[in-house]
Amino acid sequence: MAASPGTAGVGGAGAMPGSGPSSFGFDSGLEIKTRSVEQTLLPLVSQITTLINHKDNTKKSDKTLQAIQRVGQAVNLAVGRFVKVGEAIANENWDLKEEITIACIEAKQAGETIAALTDVSTPRHPESGGQITIFTDKTGVIKAARLLLSSVTKVLLLADRVVIKQIITSRNKVLATMERLEKVNSFQEFVQIFSQFGNEMVEFAHLTGDRQNDLKDEKKKAKMAAARAVLEKCTMMLLTASKTCLRHPNCESAHKNKEGVFDRMKVALDKVIEIVTDCKPNGETDVAAISIFTGIKEFKMNIEALRENLYFQSKENLSATLEAILERTEDFTDSAYTSHEHRERILDLSAHARAELQQLASVWMHAQSKRTKSIAEELELSILKISHGLNELKKELHSTATQLAADLLKYHADHVVLKALKLTGVEGNLEGLAEYACKFSEQKEQLVETCRLLRHVSGTEPLEITCVHAEETFQVTGQQIISAAETLTLHPTSKIAKENLDVFCEAWESQISDMSTLLREINDVFEGKRGEKYGYLSLPKPLKNNGNLKSLKPEKSDSEEKAKIAKLGLKLGLLTSDANCEIEKWENQENEIVRYGRNMSKMAYSVYLFTRGEGPLKTSQDLIHQLEVFAEEGLKVASSAQAFSKQLKDDDKLMLLLEINKLIPLCHQLQTITKTPVQNQGLLKVDKCITKTRSMMAILVQLLSLCFKLLKKLQMENNRWVSVTNKDSVDGKT
Repeated sequence: MAASPGTAGVGGAGAMPGSGPSSFGFDSGLEIKTRSVEQTLLPLVSQITTLINHKDNTKKSDKTLQAIQRVGQAVNLAVGRFVKVGEAIANENWDLKEEITIACIEAKQAGETIAALTDVSTPRHPESGGQITIFTDKTGVIKAARLLLSSVTKVLLLADRVVIKQIITSRNKVLATMERLEKVNSFQEFVQIFSQFGNEMVEFAHLTGDRQNDLKDEKKKAKMAAARAVLEKCTMMLLTASKTCLRHPNCESAHKNKEGVFDRMKVALDKVIEIVTDCKPNGETDVAAISIFTGIKEFKMNIEALRENLYFQSKENLSATLEAILERTEDFTDSAYTSHEHRERILDLSAHARAELQQLASVWMHAQSKRTKSIAEELELSILKISHGLNELKKELHSTATQLAADLLKYHADHVVLKALKLTGVEGNLEGLAEYACKFSEQKEQLVETCRLLRHVSGTEPLEITCVHAEETFQVTGQQIISAAETLTLHPTSKIAKENLDVFCEAWESQISDMSTLLREINDVFEGKRGEKYGYLSLPKPLKNNGNLKSLKPEKSDSEEKAKIAKLGLKLGLLTSDANCEIEKWENQENEIVRYGRNMSKMAYSVYLFTRGEGPLKTSQDLIHQLEVFAEEGLKVASSAQAFSKQLKDDDKLMLLLEINKLIPLCHQLQTITKTPVQNQGLLKVDKCITKTRSMMAILVQLLSLCFKLLKKLQMENNRWVSVTNKDSVDGKT
């Protein structure tokens, strides 16, 4: 049959992995190249600032002079690499070629100027040979540094425009092919077009994955993750729904099922373009505007501002703000799924908040006309009371939403109704279909309403967006499952109709699993255990029956792989011991450099245990996640060491900065490796990660040792200065 090769031939191409670019076996190049060169170049430019700010009257040792020259050469080399990338971008984009070329020429000139002005090899002193260097032409190096930053920024902005254009072009190609798929009439033609569609979706997934990784705004990142998750799931749904339509062209429910998938994909594609172009359509509602927790947070900030300014805002404004918050609690009190106890408690706490605001307003008005210590204390007490009341309301709302979600997830864990729908479909039981479709619709409404309540108590904007995504997914997928079940019931012997229902049911089960993760994350935020990085939370798991999709599940290393990577970890284990020895020397164990260094050492030791098949890291994916955090801790160590360097004299400062700038590129390189796809070569990626981790730990040991020595030296100099000052003071008195 033609169906089989159709599925096998296009399933893989149609897959759109949702976990970012690491799911693919090739590299789009543009963003990754510009990002990696930028990460190398900008830390070096910061060293130029240090050189500019050096003291003119300070005598320079040979070591310092050599270090200065190395910095200049490193900047010039990095600029050279950056210019090559820029020129490659220019050659591929004729509309921007002139602008990019000019910026690249400026960057190249600036890099060469900096290299020339930092070349102190011969002659060493300008007065003897007349050479112009950084010591005699500080203005020149300042101008060159400014030109370099300006031109680099210009190239990066132009490259960003190129990336946006690539994403828009890719989206347009996908849409055009989708239009052809909608109109296709023969199965053979469908297979051919879907194969092209699959390739275009892979390209689009890769471009948007790179973009998602580069987004700094966590809210935008979460929106992008949600849109890409929709596209991934819908790609497989589109395949089976279209095949069902072709097999049963006169079936109304099959057409309804297919149209639903196309509509959702088009909305997701538009959402991606809104994110990358930063253009919001008219009338878009901001998720944060309807979140109760966000409203309470802003309200508390407003009342706490009264401590500093009694005229910060009016009583009417505060009252209106509180009423808007309490009005949103009606989502909880009006819900048929909220228990009587929770409903009564929410209503009582709402009434209590209103009463406390009235009391606060009375004291507040009194404080405006008469300022005494007793009134100030009374105002403070009123502020604390209403804050406490709102905190109690938050706890109650959180408890109501999370308890309902947990009960629902537990109740529907075995998917009884879903299984019954499948069975009635295979049996062709129309009466049974009507009964179970009604039960399933009720289950869907419960989940949709629960997601709406969770959104109010999620605590962060990315999680709010994930709740909205879950709500929409349950709403749309629920309707599609019923239409798919109806098609199977009308054609109980149809294999493709059964496969189609299975795909939609698996998407539903996947979203239930994601909701469980979402609930755990919301609880963690409420308890203060987690930060705000939830960009990939809403990404789905691979569909079970699609053998062509690349599995994203982490796989444990077999015994042979463990034997290979065990050798890589031996030196890492020794380096963690060296780092711990350096850390123990410090008297102040709460010093930021020590604290972050200790975190790095602990994580590196976990990696060492992983190479032995021991410890908390059980899979390669666990290792990658651990090393992403490890790289971030490395950047924190570098930042703390840079802050410490500001207390040092020029020679010591430069020595420390050179060590710091060995660590920073390694951190960025490790981050890039963890995100870079290595298809079917998991061991190679682990090998690279552990090798880079070892290099970072070697630098950390040197950095901890140097910082300790320089701190001791600084303390001795300060003590000597205090001692001399005290002696002079005593002599003066005598």
